[in-house]
Parts: sequence; C-alpha cells; structure tokens
Amino acid sequence: MTLLVRDEQDIIEANLSYHLTQGVDFVIVTDNRSSDATPEVLERFAATGRVHVIQEAGDDYDQAAWVTRMARLAATDHGADWVINADADEFWWPKCGDLRASLASIPSDVGAVSVGRSDFVPVSAPDGPFHQRMLVREAVSHNVLGDPLQPKVCHRANPEVVVEQGNHAVTGVAGRLLAEPDSPLFVLHYPLRDYAQYERKIELGGQAYERNTKLPWITGSGWRMRYEDYQAGRLRDWWDGRVLDDAAVAQGLGDGTLVFDRRLQAFFTDGVPATAPRAVAPVARSVTPSRNVAPVPITSRPRRSLPVRAAAKAKREVRRRSVRRVKSDPRDRLD
Repeated sequence: MTLLVRDEQDIIEANLSYHLTQGVDFVIVTDNRSSDATPEVLERFAATGRVHVIQEAGDDYDQAAWVTRMARLAATDHGADWVINADADEFWWPKCGDLRASLASIPSDVGAVSVGRSDFVPVSAPDGPFHQRMLVREAVSHNVLGDPLQPKVCHRANPEVVVEQGNHAVTGVAGRLLAEPDSPLFVLHYPLRDYAQYERKIELGGQAYERNTKLPWITGSGWRMRYEDYQAGRLRDWWDGRVLDDAAVAQGLGDGTLVFDRRLQAFFTDGVPATAPRAVAPVARSVTPSRNVAPVPITSRPRRSLPVRAAAKAKREVRRRSVRRVKSDPRDRLD
C-alpha cells in the first residue's frame, strides 16, 4: 500500500494499524513536510520493518508523481502483487474476509479495480478518536459539482504504472478494469474530523496547489474553492454548515441520505491494537528519494451526473471559475 501524508497525527496511527492488521503486507509512505507528530508515528512503524518512509520536500502537491514513484517501488523493490494507493483519511474495507484474500479472489484478467467510497459526516459529538464519534456516513457522497465521488483505483503491481492525480485511475497496467459494483472493496472516508485539522489541511493544500503550475485550476477545484473561503474568512461558516446536529442526523437517516456505519468503531473496540504492530526485521527509518517520476497525463473517463441539493449552483460556480483560469481539457479532474 502507498500513502501520501502531511500533518496527519490524528489519524495516521489508526490508518497504519488498521491496514496492516487487515492483510496489507507492507506500506510505502511519502511524508510531505509534516511538522506535527506524524514523523514520530511513522518512525515507530518503520522500526517494525513493515513501513518504508520517503521524505519529500516538494511543496507543490505533485501527487501524481509522488504516488507513481511509490507504486513503482512497490513493484520493483518490495515484490508487491497488488498496490492500494490510499490517503490517510481512507480505510479500505473488504466486503468479505481481509484485504489480502479479497484481492486474491479477483479474476486473473483484471489489472485494476474501481473502488467506491463514502464520506463520514461531522456531527455534534463529544471529543474522542474519530472512529468512535463519527458513525454516520452519506449513502452517496458527491463532489462540488454534485456528481457522485469518483471511485479510487487499486491495481496489480507493475514497474511502468502511472497513477493519476487523486488516485482515481492508472495506466501502464495490463488487464481490464473491474467496475465499482463488482469490487470486493469499499473505502470508508473520514475527511472532516475536526475544524482545526481541516483548516490546516486547506491552508497547506491550497497554498501547494497555487504553486503547482502544471495542473489546471479545475483539478482539485473543491480544495481550491475551500482555500478561497479560507482566505476570505468564510471557511468556518462553511464548516459550521456541514456539522449535523441530532435532528439533522435523524432526518437524514429517515430519508435515506445518511446511514449508520459502525464498522471501524467496532474494529477498534474489539481489541485490535491501535499502536504499531509487532516488530520484524528492522529497517532504516526514512530515505531520501533517489529518483523522481514525472506525472503522465491520463485521459479521464466520462461520469454520470446525479442531481442533488445545490448541485446546479455549485456547477455554475466551478465552471465560472475554471473558465476564467484554464482552457477546457478532457483530462481535467474534480476531487
């Protein structure tokens, strides 16, 4: 598995503990300029021999290049069969068995798997670990255009693979793509854990996207729009509008737009350790990347639109801003 992280101290330990317990054999992590306790957590996991850390000093969020580098290292240096390219706030859940067994069950003519995901919503709840207080997710999550969230993609290991920005698609892998409905996996997504975490993410990510001159504005437009809100002093208002009280949760559960999902809560309360696993052969704590892989443009696949509340307004706003900044390009992505 690969992970690209920056200042993820509230979730990185749970992420690594979960995936290493659920059948992931090895994790390659790129730590991009973390200034919180993330490096210390990664150091403990690296000492077990099951995590390899790359320190990336770049500050332009060149995600496609950095993840492609990790995915290729998984094939060339670590003997991977399958590669999951995850984010720190994603928990890849097997629909049956564990992750290793689920991936092993995939037909041999499949080279990549499209994996759906759903966002857990911020709610009015006491303090505590995110996996104990965030128990409600959207039945269908949407991006800023009102379209269903693009699925993520995992793939068979290949030294020529190219992972696109956002980890939504790959090239350089032989075999067909297994469609999302047939995937044996699902992603539990926790992007909005608390306001301080989210504000820091938007501040750093928005600045990094501004420094990236290779990507059109519409790529990462949700992140960029929230950064504009941050700069204008509107981000807190946006956040407060997303936090659900008990009445809003009850309404969402009643109309089917929300569902209770206690799987991760149960995972961590049923005795699964939330600390680094037992050590095996020790390895170096971190390395400086010896090579850089440039991102390769990937043609996007068409997406179907699904009307939701405020979708039309969001689409007009995104298109207005994107037209002002970039020319239309079929490779553009919306995260």
